[in-house]
Amino acid sequence: MIVSASYRTDVPAFYAEWFRRRLAAGEARVKNPYGGPDTLVPLRPPGCDGFVFWTRNLDPFWAALAEVRALGLPFTVQFTLTGYPRALEPAVILEARGIAQLRQLAADHGSRTGVWRYDPVFVTDLTPPAWHRETFARLAASLSGTVDEVVLSFAQIYAKTKRNTDAAAARHGFAWQDPPAEEKRALLGDLSEIARLQGIKPTLCSQPEFLGEGQLFGGPEAARCIDAERLAAVARTWGLEGEIAARIKGNRAGCLCAESRDIGAYDTCPHGCTYCYAVSASEKAKAYRRRHDPEVERLGD
Repeated sequence: MIVSASYRTDVPAFYAEWFRRRLAAGEARVKNPYGGPDTLVPLRPPGCDGFVFWTRNLDPFWAALAEVRALGLPFTVQFTLTGYPRALEPAVILEARGIAQLRQLAADHGSRTGVWRYDPVFVTDLTPPAWHRETFARLAASLSGTVDEVVLSFAQIYAKTKRNTDAAAARHGFAWQDPPAEEKRALLGDLSEIARLQGIKPTLCSQPEFLGEGQLFGGPEAARCIDAERLAAVARTWGLEGEIAARIKGNRAGCLCAESRDIGAYDTCPHGCTYCYAVSASEKAKAYRRRHDPEVERLGD
């Protein structure tokens, strides 16, 4: 089984010590977000085949990565770096630090371990399409030769996303929008071209409505964020067994991820990004982080 850590929260940035303790114990207990009993997820062979980590900050997590590799388990890192203004991302690390971390990841563990996420593409009057083209081009140039893939997607506007973004817009004095489909296609086409010029393959996460026509205008391919083939390639570069059997089992329409088990919990990431789908209220997540005990078996208690 591939273990995801985590699209529900930023484990590397905020819960590194908890993860290391669970890794030593060999398993993590996972709270069912929809009710029902907890599940136990193995974190060591033979029950675990590898990890996909999702983060905006690897600095607290370098020791954990070394421990995972020492167990003979391949990993990849889905690393989000957007360069957005503080009104949208109040607590993420600075752009230069994120670039440096991705470069260190490639130097320490190989160029296939890191995947850049410019995700979500969020259009506001602070970040209009022209801003995205300029910022993305700068980041792509800085990451050329460091990563070979960038994952794109437009923000999914859920009820809690709208509520939190409306509140941030009122607080900071900006306006936001969910652009019409033709504007999204045009921007995706431009970002894809920029990425390819830097030797980075653009992919699109779980938005199949843009893929058919996207190929006609040079848009991205479908993303596989939990990617068994990439994990197997990482394993081979480390001299490990290079086969990971995992069926495709996406989380929503258009998702081509391999089957995995996520060990995170919603409402636990205190980054405070206004568009986040995994946090219903920023203060709730911050309060959890303050009281978190790394000795617990599961996140979200």
